[in-house]
Amino acid sequence: MSKLGVITDGISRDFERALTVMTEAGLEYAELQYLWDKEAGDLDDQELAKAQALVKQFRVKVSCISRHNFVGMIVGQTEVGDSNYNQHMDGLRRCITMAKEFECGLVRIMSFRRDMILFGKGGAEHWVVAKGAWDKLKQLLTPPVELAEQEGITLVLETGNNAMVPSAYLGRKLVDEMGSDRLRILWDPGNSLYANEPPFPDGYEALKGGRLGHFHIKDAIVDMPRAAVEFCEMGTGQMAPAFEPIAKGLKEDGYDGVISLESVYRPERGTFEDGFKASVGLFKKVFA
Repeated sequence: MSKLGVITDGISRDFERALTVMTEAGLEYAELQYLWDKEAGDLDDQELAKAQALVKQFRVKVSCISRHNFVGMIVGQTEVGDSNYNQHMDGLRRCITMAKEFECGLVRIMSFRRDMILFGKGGAEHWVVAKGAWDKLKQLLTPPVELAEQEGITLVLETGNNAMVPSAYLGRKLVDEMGSDRLRILWDPGNSLYANEPPFPDGYEALKGGRLGHFHIKDAIVDMPRAAVEFCEMGTGQMAPAFEPIAKGLKEDGYDGVISLESVYRPERGTFEDGFKASVGLFKKVFA
């Protein structure tokens, strides 16, 4: 049976309310991003103890500690050991500690800020390619991966809509080139719409063979020429045709990780909790 969960602050940043709603909906795995007014990794000892007590009270499991580690940083302006980089490394260390407290083996990282064109030929490599950006990305990710290896934690790098790794294709390339069992991809095919990557079969096939470490699902309508996006009820956006093929593939290929609903849809004149309730039924039907 599939392991189904939700990013809790997509329901509410009130952690107790989020756990109440998700367990009433029959979900078992809580992904922790924001709790109350703090991002994962920033809780003090009292807040951490309260969160642990609530997890125990509601009998849920924690799937991933999902702080925005290394988000939005420009590769060409970042060096290992500079002030901002060290702040993110410190945040990652706190997330690893938190993951161990919750008996959770996954911590999310992001892949810095996107350069649109990383590879090219026929003259493009001279005129428009961000020269050296891909190799610099791997250099910047080496210390986090080495830390994960030392700590026995798996990093899951999210395919981000404004990140250096926006697609499953580039996720596979990165994991293969980094060559560590402690780095996997957190696939968000809704984000990969921004990279014009069809979720199925293209995105799914790219991550087969052990590269997929965690999975976010949401629905959206992306309009890249107008630089616009609309989140929508699951089954009503551009992701809809891919849900069932992806679910079938995950089952056939023996994926044993968690599938997290990313509840970012808010209906007009409604709340994010309303958006969760509008989508969770189809989420369970398709992915259970």
